[in-house]
Amino acid sequence: MPVKLKYGSSKSGRQASIAERLHLGNRLVRYALVAVLGCIAVALATVGYFYFKYERVVDDRLAKGPLFARVSQIYAAPREVRGGQKLSADTIASELRRAGYNNNQQMGTYQLNGDNIFIKPGPESYHTTDGATIFAPGGVVQKITAENGAALSAYELEPLLITALSEESNRTKRRLIRYADIPTRMVQAVTSIEDRNFFEHSGVNFLRIVKCGVQDITSGRKRCGGSTITQQLARGFFLSPEKRLKRKMIEILITFQLESRFNKQQIFEMYANYVPLGHRGSYDINGFGEAAQAFFGKDVKQLDTAEYALLAGMIQSPSRLNPYRHPERAIARRNVVLDSMVETGAISASEATRAKAEPMHLTTPNVDASEAPYFVDMVHDQLVQRISDQDLAHQDLRIYTSLDPELQSAASDAVEIGMKNIDDIVQKLHAKSGVPVPHPQVAMVALNPHTGQILALVGGRNYATSQLNHAIAKRPTGSIFKPFVYAAAFNTSLNGTSLGESGVFTAVTHLQDEAANYSDGSGGTYTPRNLISGYRGDVTAAYALAHSLNAATIQLAQMVGFENVAAFARSAGITSARGTPSVAIGTYSATPIDMAGAYTVFANGGVHLKPWMLASVRNNSGDIVADYSPEAKQVMDPRAAYLTQSLMEGVINYGSAAGVRARGFNAPAAGKTGTSHDAWFAGYTSNLICIVWVGNDDYTTLPVQLEGAHAAAPIWAEFMKRAIKLPQYSDVKSFTPPEGITMAHVNRDSGLLADATCSDHVMDVAFLDGTAPTGSCSQMNENPQNLFQKIFGLGGHTEVSPQGAPATTPQPQPYNQPAQQHPAPVNTPGNDEASQQPAQQQPEKKKKNFFQKIFGGGGDKNNKPTGQNPQ
Repeated sequence: MPVKLKYGSSKSGRQASIAERLHLGNRLVRYALVAVLGCIAVALATVGYFYFKYERVVDDRLAKGPLFARVSQIYAAPREVRGGQKLSADTIASELRRAGYNNNQQMGTYQLNGDNIFIKPGPESYHTTDGATIFAPGGVVQKITAENGAALSAYELEPLLITALSEESNRTKRRLIRYADIPTRMVQAVTSIEDRNFFEHSGVNFLRIVKCGVQDITSGRKRCGGSTITQQLARGFFLSPEKRLKRKMIEILITFQLESRFNKQQIFEMYANYVPLGHRGSYDINGFGEAAQAFFGKDVKQLDTAEYALLAGMIQSPSRLNPYRHPERAIARRNVVLDSMVETGAISASEATRAKAEPMHLTTPNVDASEAPYFVDMVHDQLVQRISDQDLAHQDLRIYTSLDPELQSAASDAVEIGMKNIDDIVQKLHAKSGVPVPHPQVAMVALNPHTGQILALVGGRNYATSQLNHAIAKRPTGSIFKPFVYAAAFNTSLNGTSLGESGVFTAVTHLQDEAANYSDGSGGTYTPRNLISGYRGDVTAAYALAHSLNAATIQLAQMVGFENVAAFARSAGITSARGTPSVAIGTYSATPIDMAGAYTVFANGGVHLKPWMLASVRNNSGDIVADYSPEAKQVMDPRAAYLTQSLMEGVINYGSAAGVRARGFNAPAAGKTGTSHDAWFAGYTSNLICIVWVGNDDYTTLPVQLEGAHAAAPIWAEFMKRAIKLPQYSDVKSFTPPEGITMAHVNRDSGLLADATCSDHVMDVAFLDGTAPTGSCSQMNENPQNLFQKIFGLGGHTEVSPQGAPATTPQPQPYNQPAQQHPAPVNTPGNDEASQQPAQQQPEKKKKNFFQKIFGGGGDKNNKPTGQNPQ
């Protein structure tokens, strides 16, 4: 049966199917378009939300003020240039450049003309704008003339910047620099290695980000740095450093904010002040300005191409590329930067080759030497007390101090050398005994004896490991206190009071260094003894101090009056001193700074100068906020000061500190060793006082191998040898006696005038006019009292009464200082003298037999010495 096909009907069906498919396709397209638009809208909304969210974050941060607040700056004391100093015009010019002269016209300018230099301070200078010309032919200052032609005896240079106060919250240091002050080579070095297209892109290098993302995924590590300089800045200020996708997106948003608000120069300036470059000591180093000073000791504008490249290379990993700890890595990275600079056309291949051949010229890694951190901490604390503001760091103040940077460097170097020697001794003791021996701490204070200014200060072995400042820690002073006993005796004699049967006290007054018992006030006895030497018997006062004899010194203190000794010490700044027998041998505590101030009475004609470090505080325009004046007070007769000083010269020349001479320090000096729990040395020249302390933080007693003469005195000698090589301390002079003083050559053994018969042991001794001995050694030999008579105690001089002045003689008072009554000291751990509160009377001593007089034995067998006495 035939089939009839309906062609028209089939065609219309296909058309309908096509239409339906087209309709469905259109709907899908519309849906897709809506979805895309929706996604775009959501994305835009999300981006907009986060954009405006982080816009507010940026706004809030900028509303707080500048990203980097200018912090207060700490300046050194101005260098004083005097005629005769070994100082060249070039050296003066270099120091002025460091102070900002010629770079900052407001600070000042100079003109160097051969061996002459004309200096003109600007309106922002520490000094007035009066200029001067310094003539220094052959590297020696010949004359100084003012602008008006008048001759000047001295001229002060601009104070140098020591450091800035840290940002309190995180102990960060930075020296702010402007883009205009950043050398082009520095910019090129940074951009060539960190962001070559920095000045062309809009803040984000997307191609670089993709490449780093692929590299991180394939390597399984997140090490690739795809961030531009602006992104690094955004991350550093607003985000954590962790590598996460969300953090990267936020970083990009903040980057766009920064790029829209600041031009490229401003962004680079912020980056140059922000970039972390490791740490030094306990402080973080941020920014190229601080890094240039920390690593090279220069202003950033004074660096060369190799040094710019080194800093730029450190950005990648400051700790791993630290040039002090890893010099090979730092140099390798520096050379990579130099190659990058060649690739970008910043330098030629030959320049890169020369820069690669240059060794690193790093400054000293010792932060104590360059930035005096213990000193700076004290300055900050004193400012807080004086101007009552805890936020000093952010006031943009110029704080002028007493510090001498060159002397500070000498102090730090001497301490470092001395403590290495002490550590060697400690290690040998440990190896020998097998018992752990603590490594001692150290402090040093150097003072101008005529102004009281603290010129250098070291508060510990290493500021990075311990910020405890031992220069302000109270410790028993030991025998560096003894000169105050002898000074009180001289002062008492000058006041017209006779000291027992001896009459006027002199350097050759005879004292008895023998066992003597003192009541401790509780039924017990206290017997002072000498740490090492045993008793010496009949000795002169000069010998007793030179060899630090305890028993003889306590006897002298009793003759003067214990309270009078203590009162005199308090007037000299040793405020803890009390009128007990043990005061004579230094059982009361003082800080190294206290003792430096106390020794000014000897070095400065009886005038006590309170140590100071703050000179002036000024705002950023140079206007004075506060000036500070030193405190001075006459506490003893100048003649008594010189007489005591003469005895202390003997300590160094032939006494317990003779090792100072053996170590090569030969300038005129006076000083005293000290040993209690700790080791001390106090000494000075005509222009410098230095106190050294060595001891354990736990108050345990130092081994006998580390007494003052072996631990502290070597550090002092090392420091003073370095100091006198500096121009400002090279003109050391012999001590000049005041009117009323006679110098005499005296035999050390007899105390008589030296002549040809006793020329071996001679000392130059000062006497009050009319009190010098008149007899000589040859006359002694003609005297019926021969050697055997002296041994047996027959004939000769009248022995000094151990009871001191007769009862009818009123107890003398120190120079213009009334005596005060104070309680006996409380217990001092490890020191018997301070804990026994001895009474003021001494019983009669037993006579010695022939052998006892020769060998120093004898005394009361039932009263054995107890404890360790300061030496």
